[in-house]
Amino acid sequence: MKFKKQIAGLQAYQPGKTTDEVKKMYNLDKVTKLASNENPYGASPKVKEYLNNANVDYAIYPDGYATKLRTAIAQHLNVSEKQLLFGNGSDDNILIVSRAILQPGLNTVVADLTFGQYKHNAIVEGAEVRAIPLTEKGEHDLEKMAEAVDENTAIVWICNPNNPTGTLTPSDKIRAFVEKVPSDVLIVLDEAYIEYITDDTYEESIGLLEKYPNVLIMRTFSKAYGLASFRVGYAIGSEEVISQLEPTREPFNNTVLSQEVAIIGLEDQAFITECKEKNNAGRAQFEAFCKERKLNFYPSHTNFILMEVKADSDVVFQGLMKRGFIVRSGNALGKPGYLRITIGTEEQNTELLQKLDEVLQEEGVL
Repeated sequence: MKFKKQIAGLQAYQPGKTTDEVKKMYNLDKVTKLASNENPYGASPKVKEYLNNANVDYAIYPDGYATKLRTAIAQHLNVSEKQLLFGNGSDDNILIVSRAILQPGLNTVVADLTFGQYKHNAIVEGAEVRAIPLTEKGEHDLEKMAEAVDENTAIVWICNPNNPTGTLTPSDKIRAFVEKVPSDVLIVLDEAYIEYITDDTYEESIGLLEKYPNVLIMRTFSKAYGLASFRVGYAIGSEEVISQLEPTREPFNNTVLSQEVAIIGLEDQAFITECKEKNNAGRAQFEAFCKERKLNFYPSHTNFILMEVKADSDVVFQGLMKRGFIVRSGNALGKPGYLRITIGTEEQNTELLQKLDEVLQEEGVL
């Protein structure tokens, strides 16, 4: 078989264990998953109401252009409908961009400790990956990333806020970087967690598009909107860039139901505001826990926190799983000695932190 040489030994994405798997493994009646940055409050109640009464003809293909959803987002963001690209989640949009642009002989610049799919897709396409370590604050080191750009650079990926650190790279630094990078290099701002940003200095990145057509912004309905199971991601860019990306998008990549629930979720901004406020309170629970126990943590602008445990991440991860909580081990993310934990409800956070105390005491940390 004539498989690409570059995928030899490349590992497929490894999702975490499901709640059912953990229940079976440890004979538990209740398991709480706080590993994948899903919204613990679910989706808008209006989505549930729609689904209870939806009348869908399952034999008919969905609208391949996502016309109604396209119009709704264009009006919400005040952009042209031709400036939007839809994917089966942000993962799909990353693949679309990589497939359209990357190839052997070209390179892509990413942060070293960021979302792994940027690198993964670059390897599949045979492009060189230039990974630049984050700053001590956990921000993208945009000065060194700019230095890594050369005539063969095709894409620069900036995850902002960053996954898995949750940190926010300031808007003024983003703008200075965009001004510096050649206009034939696509700069992707992945803003999957934008709804959770509380920093007053953050500037809406869509304002960059008018002056810098080489900027592409990615967003999703999987996080704050609580619609991860429907897989709806979208990108905003110049009409020229979007038109070049569209041919590599698979047809009908958003289902009938996913398009409808995304529109309903978008309309219920009061629900998003409520989730953001609850998330802020939950984040404060984790920060207070870390400060009291002198555990380092990255300042988060997302619905998760990357925090130190001063022990083997896998051991602590397993200890929590035995107690009914699924989180993400830092070993799997490239940050040993840390856990990435989704911020849950107040009750979930309180119970998890109690269990984490137990595990850390067992490991001699506390």
